[in-house]
Amino acid sequence: MNRIRALTLAAAGIAGLLGTQGAAGQEATPAPPPAQQPGTTAGNGSAAAPLQLTLQDALDRARKNSTPFQAALTTAALARQDRTQARNALLPTVTYNNSIIYTKGVPLGTQAIIGAPVIFIANNAVHEYLSQADVHQAFDGVALANFRRMGSAAAVAKAQAEIASRGLVVTVVQNFYAISAVRLKVETAKRLAEEGDRFLKITQELEQGGEVAHSDVIKAELQARDRQRQLQEVQLGYLNARLNLAVLIFPDFNDNFEVAEDLHQPVPLPTLAEVQERAARDNPDIRAALAAVQQTGYDVSGARAGYFPALSIDYFYGIDASHFAVNTAAPGGRKISNLGSSIIATLNIPVWNWGTTQSRVKQAGLRQAQAKRELSFAQRKLLAEIQSLYAEAETALNELEGLARSAQLAEESQRLVTLRYRNGESTVLEVVDAQNTFALASGAYQDGAVRYRVALANLQTLTGVLTTP
Repeated sequence: MNRIRALTLAAAGIAGLLGTQGAAGQEATPAPPPAQQPGTTAGNGSAAAPLQLTLQDALDRARKNSTPFQAALTTAALARQDRTQARNALLPTVTYNNSIIYTKGVPLGTQAIIGAPVIFIANNAVHEYLSQADVHQAFDGVALANFRRMGSAAAVAKAQAEIASRGLVVTVVQNFYAISAVRLKVETAKRLAEEGDRFLKITQELEQGGEVAHSDVIKAELQARDRQRQLQEVQLGYLNARLNLAVLIFPDFNDNFEVAEDLHQPVPLPTLAEVQERAARDNPDIRAALAAVQQTGYDVSGARAGYFPALSIDYFYGIDASHFAVNTAAPGGRKISNLGSSIIATLNIPVWNWGTTQSRVKQAGLRQAQAKRELSFAQRKLLAEIQSLYAEAETALNELEGLARSAQLAEESQRLVTLRYRNGESTVLEVVDAQNTFALASGAYQDGAVRYRVALANLQTLTGVLTTP
């Protein structure tokens, strides 16, 4: 009981945030609910004005605060850095190496025998100091293929980020217009609840006059109670719709906002030819699949480069002497420069690696074949989605006018049947049926408007263009 009472109080609180009912036969204009938020007060202590959000505002905030979308952007940024690093691997590098080699010297009595002052033949003196700049350049087909592969990988990541962005648009549109739809449903539910209460009073008055049976009063009371329960459920749905959007677009929890009431504004549907043209040019799934095929092609090239020699060149300039100095004193007071240069060219020729290179080529070929199959599937899927999603949007648009007309007729029918019942010309069941019909028709009209908006957003996932009023 406590839980039911708490739910009732919460629903009543939301109802208090809504505006008053409009005139009969006209759509009510609800007042924005001033949702309370701790810490959001003006200087005079009153609650801060709610933030007014358009659909574009909600989309901008969602892109900024959506964790999955930001993760996709991060992946794309990482791929761009991988491409930069692969490009830099093709360019010369400069390092400055410093080392000191201390070698065990040969005893003086044995130098004449072995003819050298040191034991290790790789060293030139007992103390050898090296301080040299090294300019290194490698000519490697594997590195070149890897650079091109990273470029394609960056293109794939960029397309994946765009896919995530367009998917986010659909989610935001659905949540944004769900608020408007449920809000209007709350208004309709309030009107039906009030109508149920009025009808109950009518039956009670007619019963007192002996014009109807007590069973009519029972039926009217059941109907009135049912309308109150439906009102509470719709009010709870309105609260949840607001919370769903708030979690999506705000970095911190905030329900002090209002959405623009443009659910029923006319939005044109682009032609099928326009959708097909934009999808062929801007569809991110196709771009990602094409980039994946290119990436696997470079994988094959990089694997085949393992069959060929790799050349590297190192140019050294600096000190390689027995003293850590630019100049060394020589007999006669002369100075000898220790600065010098050398160049080393290395050519690595692959001879035998137990078929590892051949295995890598086959492995890359398998990936390439699979990427081509996925590209073909993406192309077929795009053609099917164009037909399906466009038909969905077209159907929703065609049905919307009929749904609006049905809601108007159902409202008028309810009014007329109630008047006929007061005059003794209809039964209580006809009144109840008229009320139920109006509730269903009004809800279907709001749902139809949201369906059309979401259908347009789904088309945006194919074309990259969001149609807005």
